[in-house]
Amino acid sequence: MVTDGIAVFSHDVTKVFGRGDTQVPALRGINLKIRLGELTMLVGPSGSGKTTLLCVITGLLDATSGELVVLGQRPAELSQEELILFRRKNLGFVFQQYNLIPALTASENVAVPLLAGGVKRQQAVTRGREFLATLGMAHRANALPSELSGGEQQRVALARALVHEPTLIVCDEPTSALDGRTGHTVMELLSATAVRPDRAVIIVTHDTRIFDFAHQIAHMDDGRIVSLEEDRKNVALTRALAPASTVVSLATKRRAFPYDRRLGT
Repeated sequence: MVTDGIAVFSHDVTKVFGRGDTQVPALRGINLKIRLGELTMLVGPSGSGKTTLLCVITGLLDATSGELVVLGQRPAELSQEELILFRRKNLGFVFQQYNLIPALTASENVAVPLLAGGVKRQQAVTRGREFLATLGMAHRANALPSELSGGEQQRVALARALVHEPTLIVCDEPTSALDGRTGHTVMELLSATAVRPDRAVIIVTHDTRIFDFAHQIAHMDDGRIVSLEEDRKNVALTRALAPASTVVSLATKRRAFPYDRRLGT
């Protein structure tokens, strides 16, 4: 159950790999709120902890310490079987490499989460075909992944992530393998279909071309969130929902991120 519109709440979350002298801290005290109805991006250099944080949020990795609540559940208190069921019901995944099953058609790939949830095959595939149609892919429903372009494969992957109506969508570099125009189209589709008042979206990305789609951008470095940036198009909404400590002035953004052309000179 989600309370106060918060899909993900983390307080002082850490993740340490290894033991003793071989310990490697991957996350160092993560404090973050991700709200329903918003698209949050985790950005930063390679090795900054973005993907580790995503894996901890989704229960693929255990946090070492701290408090983590995801959709009203504490992953640390769930058994492995309960975690699997929780992910199956509540989470949708979009991967960088799409991870489509080569022997299945587009509509069959989209149907996979429904099949895993116990929906009968014919009903699941029909639903997959209908969902592809909403993304402009009705004419490609019977195509195999090898017959699809990169942008088409990403649309299939997006449909697969959304078809079972999850509350939390997580995307790992969804546009990094696409050209600018195709990546922008995919983000428009993601924003139009995934961002709803009853759903939250988290994207890990290096792609500065898509930053304008975010409501919130968490800049990470060395396992920490070094700055939490508002999207300028949604300043009023974000300020109304966020505690004052998260509000970052434009001047501060310019000093911290001189490479970001969106902030001006």
